Amino acid sequence: MGVTAQPQFVGVQVRGGELHVARWGDGPSVVLGLHGITGSSRQLAPIARRLGSAYTLIAPDLRGRGNSAGLAGPFGLRAHAQDCAEVLEQLGRGVPATVLGESMGGFVAVVLAAQRPDLVQAVVLADGGLPIPLPPGLDPDAVLDAVVGPAIARLGQRYASRQAYLDFWRAHPALSEEWNEDVERYLDYDMMPVDGGFRSKVSEEAVRADGADTLTRPDTIADSLHALTCPVTLVRAPRNLLNQPVPLIPDDAVADARAHVPQLVDEMVEDTNHYTLMLGTRGSEVLASHLRRR
Repeated sequence: MGVTAQPQFVGVQVRGGELHVARWGDGPSVVLGLHGITGSSRQLAPIARRLGSAYTLIAPDLRGRGNSAGLAGPFGLRAHAQDCAEVLEQLGRGVPATVLGESMGGFVAVVLAAQRPDLVQAVVLADGGLPIPLPPGLDPDAVLDAVVGPAIARLGQRYASRQAYLDFWRAHPALSEEWNEDVERYLDYDMMPVDGGFRSKVSEEAVRADGADTLTRPDTIADSLHALTCPVTLVRAPRNLLNQPVPLIPDDAVADARAHVPQLVDEMVEDTNHYTLMLGTRGSEVLASHLRRR
């Protein structure tokens, strides 16, 4: 039987302040859940509900996001990995964890597992974690705008009401076909009151810094991935952030990674996109099943 969808929240001391961390369950097996570049810990609720009573799922709001939005930089994959090591040391029950990383969280998971193999027993990547080198001469900011531009654009917008914010996302092509209570709770958690209404808690500075770090340092990601000796599972969606039939991680990137990481297992989850892989029924069930196997 799954745990409650409502987490407890605890603070973990990290460099520069306190990281806000959600915790579901109280079982002996520990899962660390890491959200995407504009996400929050609330993305992990569908996974927590499907894990079962033998698990504890801990999920930080990475600095610059959620209720850790006020935690200043430095940002970047190594900084987040250091924060996550602190989370595991303080909340991880003294046992190695299975780390689930979604999108950018996947890159953080890979760096964390390479830096601190004593804290990580396995890695499950959800549409993230594999290096995709850019052709020479491309501007990282332009690439970032092309990939997550619509997500970045909404960070500075103000919405007259909570319902207006939900309506904005309800029209999003990636969510319109699978709108559910988990999506609404995730979006509600993302909102903060400001003059004139509401806006997202996420720091655009953090998003751009982390995006640039991910795009301009593919060797850091590749070297970390190649250093892993633990089991690595990649779960992909066949459609991207705008629900277009193009996977965010192409087959050739998987083939390149497998040449260096022979223990890599790859699964494509049909009828999902980059968002519903974590927030939808089909994707969250597959991810939870991989976590239970690990």
